[in-house]
Amino acid sequence: MKTEIRNLETEILSDNFFKLKNLKFEYKKEDGSWENQKREVYHSGNGATVLLYNKEEKTVILIRQFRMPTYINGNESGVMIEACAGLLEDNNPEDCIIKEIEEETGYQVPHVKKIMECYMTPGSVAEMLHFFIAEYSKDMKVSEGGGLAHEHESIQVFEVPFSQALNMVKTGEIKDAKTIILLQYAQINKLL
Repeated sequence: MKTEIRNLETEILSDNFFKLKNLKFEYKKEDGSWENQKREVYHSGNGATVLLYNKEEKTVILIRQFRMPTYINGNESGVMIEACAGLLEDNNPEDCIIKEIEEETGYQVPHVKKIMECYMTPGSVAEMLHFFIAEYSKDMKVSEGGGLAHEHESIQVFEVPFSQALNMVKTGEIKDAKTIILLQYAQINKLL
Protein backbone atom coordinates (compact mmCIF):
# COMPACT_ATOMS: atom_id res chain seq x y z
CA MET A 1 0.00 0.00 0.00
CA LYS A 2 1.48 3.32 -1.09
CA THR A 3 0.52 6.38 0.94
CA GLU A 4 0.24 9.71 -0.83
CA ILE A 5 0.58 12.95 1.09
CA ARG A 6 0.75 16.45 -0.39
CA ASN A 7 0.91 20.04 0.78
CA LEU A 8 2.46 19.18 4.13
CA GLU A 9 2.76 22.19 6.45
CA THR A 10 4.55 21.97 9.80
CA GLU A 11 4.14 24.37 12.72
CA ILE A 12 6.18 23.89 15.90
CA LEU A 13 3.85 24.31 18.88
CA SER A 14 6.49 23.60 21.54
CA ASP A 15 10.24 23.08 21.50
CA ASN A 16 10.93 22.72 25.21
CA PHE A 17 12.23 19.30 26.24
CA PHE A 18 10.87 17.66 23.07
CA LYS A 19 9.05 18.96 20.00
CA LEU A 20 5.31 19.13 19.57
CA LYS A 21 4.35 19.81 15.96
CA ASN A 22 1.06 20.64 14.31
CA LEU A 23 0.92 19.03 10.85
CA LYS A 24 -1.57 20.06 8.15
CA PHE A 25 -1.68 17.97 4.98
CA GLU A 26 -3.77 16.40 2.30
CA TYR A 27 -4.16 12.62 2.38
CA LYS A 28 -5.18 10.59 -0.68
CA LYS A 29 -7.92 8.14 0.28
CA GLU A 30 -8.47 4.72 -1.29
CA ASP A 31 -11.21 6.07 -3.56
CA GLY A 32 -8.70 8.57 -5.05
CA SER A 33 -10.14 11.66 -3.40
CA TRP A 34 -8.01 14.02 -1.31
CA GLU A 35 -8.90 14.85 2.28
CA ASN A 36 -7.53 17.69 4.43
CA GLN A 37 -6.22 16.46 7.75
CA LYS A 38 -4.54 17.99 10.79
CA ARG A 39 -2.54 16.12 13.45
CA GLU A 40 -0.44 17.07 16.45
CA VAL A 41 2.67 14.90 16.66
CA TYR A 42 4.96 14.64 19.67
CA HIS A 43 8.64 14.06 18.81
CA SER A 44 10.38 12.63 21.87
CA GLY A 45 13.06 10.82 19.90
CA ASN A 46 13.51 7.08 19.43
CA GLY A 47 14.23 4.85 22.39
CA ALA A 48 15.35 1.43 23.56
CA THR A 49 14.20 -0.89 26.31
CA VAL A 50 15.51 -4.17 27.73
CA LEU A 51 14.39 -7.06 29.87
CA LEU A 52 17.25 -8.14 32.13
CA TYR A 53 16.74 -11.76 33.10
CA ASN A 54 18.65 -14.40 35.06
CA LYS A 55 17.90 -17.80 33.56
CA GLU A 56 19.43 -19.73 36.47
CA GLU A 57 17.62 -17.82 39.24
CA LYS A 58 14.47 -17.25 37.14
CA THR A 59 14.44 -13.56 38.05
CA VAL A 60 14.17 -10.22 36.25
CA ILE A 61 15.42 -6.73 37.08
CA LEU A 62 12.78 -4.01 37.03
CA ILE A 63 12.71 -0.38 38.12
CA ARG A 64 10.27 1.96 39.84
CA GLN A 65 10.07 5.64 39.02
CA PHE A 66 7.64 8.55 39.13
CA ARG A 67 5.93 9.37 35.81
CA MET A 68 3.96 12.65 35.80
CA PRO A 69 1.75 11.77 32.78
CA THR A 70 0.42 8.72 34.65
CA TYR A 71 -0.15 10.79 37.79
CA ILE A 72 -2.35 13.30 35.98
CA ASN A 73 -4.23 10.40 34.34
CA GLY A 74 -5.34 8.70 37.56
CA ASN A 75 -2.24 6.83 38.81
CA GLU A 76 -2.54 7.92 42.45
CA SER A 77 1.19 7.67 43.25
CA GLY A 78 2.47 8.36 39.74
CA VAL A 79 4.99 5.54 40.27
CA MET A 80 5.38 3.01 37.46
CA ILE A 81 7.10 -0.37 37.45
CA GLU A 82 9.07 -0.67 34.23
CA ALA A 83 11.84 -2.36 32.34
CA CYS A 84 15.01 -0.33 31.92
CA ALA A 85 14.75 2.10 28.98
CA GLY A 86 16.15 5.29 27.54
CA LEU A 87 16.24 7.65 24.59
CA LEU A 88 18.73 6.98 21.81
CA GLU A 89 19.81 10.61 21.53
CA ASP A 90 22.66 10.24 19.01
CA ASN A 91 23.56 6.62 19.89
CA ASN A 92 22.70 3.42 18.10
CA PRO A 93 20.09 1.33 19.95
CA GLU A 94 22.55 -1.29 21.28
CA ASP A 95 25.01 1.26 22.70
CA CYS A 96 22.16 3.27 24.17
CA ILE A 97 20.58 0.39 26.05
CA ILE A 98 23.89 -0.97 27.37
CA LYS A 99 24.60 2.54 28.75
CA GLU A 100 21.09 2.82 30.21
CA ILE A 101 21.36 -0.59 31.87
CA GLU A 102 24.40 0.52 33.84
CA GLU A 103 23.03 4.00 34.66
CA GLU A 104 19.59 2.80 35.74
CA THR A 105 20.20 -0.65 37.21
CA GLY A 106 23.92 -0.72 38.07
CA TYR A 107 24.54 -3.84 35.97
CA GLN A 108 27.24 -3.95 33.31
CA VAL A 109 26.12 -6.48 30.69
CA PRO A 110 28.52 -7.47 27.90
CA HIS A 111 25.89 -7.77 25.17
CA VAL A 112 22.19 -7.49 24.40
CA LYS A 113 19.97 -9.20 21.83
CA LYS A 114 17.48 -7.18 19.78
CA ILE A 115 14.10 -8.87 19.53
CA MET A 116 11.87 -6.29 17.82
CA GLU A 117 11.04 -2.66 17.28
CA CYS A 118 7.66 -0.97 17.32
CA TYR A 119 5.75 2.27 17.56
CA MET A 120 4.09 2.49 20.97
CA THR A 121 1.52 5.26 20.31
CA PRO A 122 1.50 5.78 16.54
CA GLY A 123 -1.55 8.04 16.56
CA SER A 124 0.28 10.91 18.26
CA VAL A 125 3.89 10.03 19.14
CA ALA A 126 6.63 9.58 16.51
CA GLU A 127 8.88 7.43 18.76
CA MET A 128 10.18 4.06 17.53
CA LEU A 129 11.11 1.80 20.44
CA HIS A 130 13.81 -0.88 20.06
CA PHE A 131 13.28 -3.94 22.29
CA PHE A 132 16.15 -6.01 23.72
CA ILE A 133 16.74 -8.87 26.12
CA ALA A 134 19.93 -9.49 28.09
CA GLU A 135 21.04 -12.06 30.62
CA TYR A 136 22.50 -10.79 33.86
CA SER A 137 24.23 -12.34 36.85
CA LYS A 138 25.10 -11.02 40.32
CA ASP A 139 28.76 -10.54 39.36
CA MET A 140 27.73 -8.00 36.68
CA LYS A 141 26.54 -5.56 39.37
CA VAL A 142 29.02 -2.65 39.38
CA SER A 143 27.00 0.08 41.14
CA GLU A 144 23.67 0.80 42.79
CA GLY A 145 22.21 2.31 39.61
CA GLY A 146 19.28 4.62 40.17
CA GLY A 147 19.77 6.89 37.17
CA LEU A 148 21.58 10.17 36.73
CA ALA A 149 20.96 13.09 39.08
CA HIS A 150 21.53 15.69 36.33
CA GLU A 151 18.73 14.01 34.34
CA HIS A 152 16.47 14.26 37.42
CA GLU A 153 16.16 10.47 37.62
CA SER A 154 15.21 8.88 40.91
CA ILE A 155 15.00 5.19 40.09
CA GLN A 156 14.53 2.29 42.48
CA VAL A 157 16.00 -0.99 41.20
CA PHE A 158 14.61 -4.33 42.30
CA GLU A 159 14.91 -7.99 41.42
CA VAL A 160 11.76 -10.09 41.29
CA PRO A 161 10.99 -13.71 40.39
CA PHE A 162 9.77 -13.93 36.79
CA SER A 163 6.54 -15.64 37.91
CA GLN A 164 5.85 -12.74 40.28
CA ALA A 165 6.48 -10.19 37.50
CA LEU A 166 3.93 -11.99 35.30
CA ASN A 167 1.46 -11.93 38.17
CA MET A 168 2.09 -8.18 38.61
CA VAL A 169 0.88 -7.73 35.03
CA LYS A 170 -2.21 -9.78 35.82
CA THR A 171 -3.02 -7.78 38.98
CA GLY A 172 -2.38 -4.42 37.30
CA GLU A 173 0.73 -3.53 39.33
CA ILE A 174 2.62 -3.38 36.03
CA LYS A 175 0.79 -1.19 33.52
CA ASP A 176 3.71 -0.12 31.36
CA ALA A 177 3.28 -1.39 27.79
CA LYS A 178 6.96 -1.92 26.98
CA THR A 179 7.44 -3.96 30.16
CA ILE A 180 4.35 -6.07 29.50
CA ILE A 181 5.55 -6.77 25.95
CA LEU A 182 9.00 -7.82 27.18
CA LEU A 183 7.61 -10.07 29.92
CA GLN A 184 5.20 -11.71 27.51
CA TYR A 185 8.00 -12.19 24.99
CA ALA A 186 10.02 -13.95 27.69
CA GLN A 187 7.05 -16.14 28.59
CA ILE A 188 6.18 -17.05 24.99
CA ASN A 189 9.81 -17.84 24.16
CA LYS A 190 10.40 -19.71 27.43
CA LEU A 191 13.44 -17.65 28.40
CA LEU A 192 12.86 -18.45 32.09
